Amino acid sequence: MPSRDTFTSWDRTEIAYWTWGEPTDSPPVVLHHGFVVHARANWEAPGVVDALLGAGRQVIGPDARGHGDSQKPHDPALYGEQRMARDLAVLIDVIGAAQIDLVGYSMGAVVALLLAAEDGRVRRLIVGGVGSGIVECGGVDRRSLANDAIIEALQAEDPETLTERGARAFRQLADALGSDREALVAQARSIHRAGVELERIDLPALVLAGEEDPLAIRPQVLAEALPHATLQLLVGDHMSALADPRFATSIVEFLA
Repeated sequence: MPSRDTFTSWDRTEIAYWTWGEPTDSPPVVLHHGFVVHARANWEAPGVVDALLGAGRQVIGPDARGHGDSQKPHDPALYGEQRMARDLAVLIDVIGAAQIDLVGYSMGAVVALLLAAEDGRVRRLIVGGVGSGIVECGGVDRRSLANDAIIEALQAEDPETLTERGARAFRQLADALGSDREALVAQARSIHRAGVELERIDLPALVLAGEEDPLAIRPQVLAEALPHATLQLLVGDHMSALADPRFATSIVEFLA
């Protein structure tokens, strides 16, 4: 079982984080989850945590504001991936790491990219569940699944009335995890759209994307925009790609 700790972030928001394993000679691996889920749901089930522990790495996973065990304000002004990136920077201070290896998925990939563009403590970077939308939309791809559709799904009184498949999947996941849907709506209203200075990410990077993921189309566009990135395609869509065994093994091998 991981240990759970909290810290007060830069704007007084309380952030929870989980730690698996003990410090080693290698930098800790920090895992940032995607929208709706939390650290344990995103990283334990696909075997990522166990694979990293088996490789002798310490693993740290924050619950983003509005998610998991972290504070869940309902004001959209307190959300956005840029704020979450600042939370990550504070977390690195809290754990006292000179360097980290950073992995982010979907929303967490945007957070990870923003931090890596600004913080020299990131040694290696892995982003999954994103593709050309980072370059062409300035953040999570909103072209195949409109943000308004996700908000509508989260606010619907009866989820059985939802017809948009992708939005309905997010609502079902939120209900299964007992998420605070108003906090999720606040984040959905504040998603990052201003782009990422990808050219500043001058470090080894890996892009992971499901071949059928509508939110990670043309991932080679993102890989080519990063100075030192490689691309690994996985079987599945935005959610099922995490079940591809290569999801966990690719992370471990790249960070070795």
